Amino acid sequence: MRPVHDVDVIVLMATTLSSKRRPAELVEIVAAADLIQGSIPFVEKLGDAIQRLSTCGLISATEDGFTLTPIAQEIMARQPKRAVTEELIVAIKSDLAAYNPKEEYPPILLTEEQLSTAIRAHKTTRKASGKNLLMPKPKVDRHFKVEGRWRKVPAAR
Repeated sequence: MRPVHDVDVIVLMATTLSSKRRPAELVEIVAAADLIQGSIPFVEKLGDAIQRLSTCGLISATEDGFTLTPIAQEIMARQPKRAVTEELIVAIKSDLAAYNPKEEYPPILLTEEQLSTAIRAHKTTRKASGKNLLMPKPKVDRHFKVEGRWRKVPAAR
């Protein structure tokens, strides 16, 4: 049994989230990891997680970006749909611990410069005034009754 790190699970979830319709760029994976976890992983940990997941055959690199392999898609499809993020992380971590790759795959080696550039690009888009679709929407506090106001009954006619 090999060790499974929390960052591996976050990167796998972020890749799943960002590569639904097309291969995900590194900036999109960083943005999705920020959305899931609430913070951006360190550069070294992010690079190590991508390398570990690629050597296990869970993430593959194409010329357009990163995608999940069919094995990883199968693992992610088995997860509960309505689970809280913490429960989902535990479930994926247990599935990754049980997974034993049949062969060794080529690792995806990213330089520290590529990773830090992606993190900086995400931080600048987060501060920009435009819409970022990967960031959560603020929840509106709705009260049906405002303090100090009472319903006035209409006068009798």
